[in-house]
Amino acid sequence: MIKAIFFDIDGTLVNDRSKALASTKRAISYARKNGILCGVATGRSPVKIKEVIDELELDMYVVYNGQLVFTAERTIVDQPFDQVVLSKIVEYADKNHRQIIFGGRDQLAGSTTMLLGQSILIKRLVSLLPKKFPVRLMKKGLQMFSPHRQKKRYEALEILDEPIYQCILLSQESEQEKLEERFPECSFQRSNAYTVDIIPKGGSKLSGIAAFAKDMGIEMTEIMAFGDHYNDIEMLEGVGIGVAMGNAQKEVKQAADYVTDTNEKDGIYQGLKHYGLIY
Repeated sequence: MIKAIFFDIDGTLVNDRSKALASTKRAISYARKNGILCGVATGRSPVKIKEVIDELELDMYVVYNGQLVFTAERTIVDQPFDQVVLSKIVEYADKNHRQIIFGGRDQLAGSTTMLLGQSILIKRLVSLLPKKFPVRLMKKGLQMFSPHRQKKRYEALEILDEPIYQCILLSQESEQEKLEERFPECSFQRSNAYTVDIIPKGGSKLSGIAAFAKDMGIEMTEIMAFGDHYNDIEMLEGVGIGVAMGNAQKEVKQAADYVTDTNEKDGIYQGLKHYGLIY
């Protein structure tokens, strides 16, 4: 019996215009009325998360790829970076003029360009661009160009005086191995081809879900999860029922127990209906 459901956000809970479908809102509402806890498992920060998920009513939040887990009543997991490791990341970004964002509990700070790219408005505007528009080349160019090349640009950020749970680096997939060698104390999660989420070693969406399950006295076999990207594979394999969206990568679909429709075509509603969790 499924007692809790976790949803990835981008490409899963919301469509390509960063909006939750009406069918998704109904499905979650029905599931909650049936006594099933519903929440998100995401690489996103808790900052303005209500804006991202269109004010959906949810019960629990696994954010920053499992480094921060909470409900409306309490915090279950709070695992920020070790200060020594964070200092190494800051030094690397400053020395190499890399664009990066630092994520705290209540704010994000860092690259102005990347913060703009995190905006829901910008994501919705990009979704309206012609399909042949060279978005990939544009983002690759941004990786090579930093408009603020002063020394120790990030070292002076006030946000670094508080706990940091995740760093988001503008980085191509081809750089992954180099980053893993340079920062062995970290894990790297990707939800797109342009940026990489850097978190303390061992953290993941699945570890956050497991901590929530333990706290609530729920078995992992009683949990369902929906996802679409590579950083969702471990989560889909580790819960009782893993559902891949129709727009997911081939490897994600292979890891899932079931493949539903896309995030544009009522995928969440159809997935929950398939398992008899809503009617």
